Amino acid sequence: MTPSVETRTSVVWDYAPAPESAEHIRLRGRYGLFLDGDFRAPADGRYVPTLNPATEEPIAEVAWAGPADVTAAIERARAAFPAWAALPALERGKYLFRIARLIQERARELAVVETLDGGKPLRESRDVDIPLAAAHFFHYAGWADKLGYGVAAREVAPLGVVGQIVPWNFPLLMAAWKLAPALACGNVAILKPAETTPLTALLLAEICAEAELPAGVVAILPGDGGAGATLVRAPGVDKIAFTGSTAVGRDIQTALAGQDVPLTLELGGKSANIVFEDAALDQAVEGIVNGIFFNQGHVCCAGSRLLIQESVRDEVIAKLWRRMGRLRVGDPLDKNTDVGAINSAEQLARIETLVAAGEEEGALRRTVACELPERGYWFAPTLFTDVSPAHRIAAEEIFGPVVSVLTFRTQAEAIEKANNSRYGLAAGIWTDKGAKAFEVASALRAGVVWQNTYNHFDPTAAFGGYKESGFGREGGPAGLRPYLRVLR
Repeated sequence: MTPSVETRTSVVWDYAPAPESAEHIRLRGRYGLFLDGDFRAPADGRYVPTLNPATEEPIAEVAWAGPADVTAAIERARAAFPAWAALPALERGKYLFRIARLIQERARELAVVETLDGGKPLRESRDVDIPLAAAHFFHYAGWADKLGYGVAAREVAPLGVVGQIVPWNFPLLMAAWKLAPALACGNVAILKPAETTPLTALLLAEICAEAELPAGVVAILPGDGGAGATLVRAPGVDKIAFTGSTAVGRDIQTALAGQDVPLTLELGGKSANIVFEDAALDQAVEGIVNGIFFNQGHVCCAGSRLLIQESVRDEVIAKLWRRMGRLRVGDPLDKNTDVGAINSAEQLARIETLVAAGEEEGALRRTVACELPERGYWFAPTLFTDVSPAHRIAAEEIFGPVVSVLTFRTQAEAIEKANNSRYGLAAGIWTDKGAKAFEVASALRAGVVWQNTYNHFDPTAAFGGYKESGFGREGGPAGLRPYLRVLR
C-alpha cells in the first residue's frame, strides 16, 4: 500500500549535533594584567582560574588585580594621557579602525572564547556580540575627528583617565561600548572586566598591542569586586563608567558623592514587553522569545515582564508555549543551541530562589521539559502566568530565562503597569497601529523603546535608562558626551 501524504510528512526529526571546534583556539595557560602595553604579573601574585559554566572546568588562570596594580595602572595612564590627547584626532581614529579590523580578523576565535567563558550560545557570540563589538570601534573611529558635531558645535576636551567596569553578560561588547568612545574622545582608559568572564577582554588587550596602541592608553585589570571598588575610589581617576547591578551602582554613586568625578551608570532592568490585540501575534511571539531567552535572559533590558491584552491572552500564551517547546537547551558550542549555560553557580542560585518565590506567591509555573547536562549550570526556559504586579518575579530582576505574564484591558492600563517598576531601561510595543505605538512610547518611562522588534542594538543609537536603571547614554553621538569636558 502506498503511504499517504500524511504518513510521509509526519516523520519526527531532530537536528544533528553541530558543535563548533575549539581546536583552533590558542589560549595561554596563564594571563597577567595588561599594563603599559604588555602583560605583567600582579603585585601580590594572585591568579584565579576562569571556569567554563557549561562544564565547570577551568579554561585558563587569570591574574587578579589588587590595590597596588590599580595604582600602577593609574600612574601609567596619567603618563600616557598628554601624548594621546595631543595626537591629531584623525590619527586616534586610525587606531580605533585598526582595532575594529583586528576584531573582525579574529572573529571566529573571539566568538568561541566568549562562548566558552560565558556560556552563551555560539550563534549569539558569532552573530551578535563580536560583529557589534567591531561595529562600535568602527563607529567611533569615524567620530574621532568630528567631536564638535556630536556635541552641538561646542568646544570640548577629553576628561583624562577614565575607569570602566563591565559585567559578565556581554564581556567583549560592553568593553567596546566603553573603550571606543573614551579613546575617540582622547581619554585613556582602565578597564575592569567581570571576574567570571575576563578572557575576551584579555584577547582585546592582545588586539590593542597588535594595533600598536601607545603603551598606557588602555589597561585591562581583571579582578573581583574589590578591584572595581578600588578603581572607583582611587585618586587620579577623572571619570567612572559602570554597567552592572543596581546595588553596586548605588554604592558607586555614594562613593563618588561630592567629588568632581563624572559618572555614568547602566544598571538593572525589569522591562515590559507589551502585546496589543492588533499585533501580528506570530511575529510578536518570536520577539517575546528573543526578548527573554536571548543569552539565557542574561540581558539588562530583557523583556521579563510580558504584558498581553486580555482579548488575545490565551492565544499568545498558547503560541508562546509551543514556541518555547522548540527551544534547544544544551552545549553552547553547538550551532543549533538556543539557550546555553547560566553564567555561574551564584547566578543559578538567584534564579532558582526567585522562581521558588513565584510559586510560593501563587503564580502558575510552566517549565520546558528537556534533558539538561549533568555538569554545568543550567535552567530550562520558564513561563509564569497568573502573575500579580506585587509578585517578586514581576518586580525583581531575575536575569535568567524566566518570563512573567501580566494582562491589561486598555492602553492606559498597559502604560500604568509598564511604568509600575523602579526600573526604566527598555520596553517593547507590539501593534500594527503606528499612532498607538508613538503614543504609548512617549508615555513609557523607559530609555529604549522598540516597536515590533526587541533587543535590536546599533552603535549609532543611544542606550541607557531612567530611575534605578541608571543615567547617561552609550552609543551614537550621545555616547561621546560622557567622555568630554565642555569648555565653551
